[in-house]
Amino acid sequence: MTEETPGFEEKPDVPSGANTDDAEPQAAAPSPEAEAAPAGDASQDAGLVAQLDQARSALTERTADLQRLQAEYQNYRRRVERDRAAVKEVAVANLLTELLPVLDDIGRAREHGELVGGFKSVAESLETVAAKMGLQQFGKEGEPFDPTIHEALMHSYAPDVTETTCVAILQPGYRFGERTIRPARVAVAEPQPGAQTVKPAEESGGEAAADDKESGGPDEG
Repeated sequence: MTEETPGFEEKPDVPSGANTDDAEPQAAAPSPEAEAAPAGDASQDAGLVAQLDQARSALTERTADLQRLQAEYQNYRRRVERDRAAVKEVAVANLLTELLPVLDDIGRAREHGELVGGFKSVAESLETVAAKMGLQQFGKEGEPFDPTIHEALMHSYAPDVTETTCVAILQPGYRFGERTIRPARVAVAEPQPGAQTVKPAEESGGEAAADDKESGGPDEG
């Protein structure tokens, strides 16, 4: 039986004549591939930069397309809303136009004192609803004649007017917003042909006195 001596460790056998330094691993010399690595990294970085520029360019184009589409959609929505409002306005105007004969009958009944009882309540309710929908009545005696909103059915001359004037409202006019549904049918009066505006006697006397004063008075003898 072999007895091991304590305190001693077995070492691998080293051939005779070999240097102990040779037994340690030597640092490997840099290879040509390692020297070429920085150049490869630079080319890879350049490729990444090129790809990033392409991505930025594509993003800019897509953003411009999105903005253009958004602007077109906003214009389309505004156009649709404008068309919808115009269609609604035309529909309401047509409805109110159909109600004008009824409103005329109500007005004539009121003038003759026949608007009484239940008929009065119905008539007033109808007029209230028409007013809420935007119907406005116009045309008054004494206002200047305007061919854009008045329709002259009767014509006469009057000495007390200085311009063509509505002297009687035969049928009131109605408007809806800026739209004239029906012009007011009126009787007009014009100034007398050849009539001139005569100045009051006081003004004439005052002007004559002023002229005499400036000229030094009337000539004597």
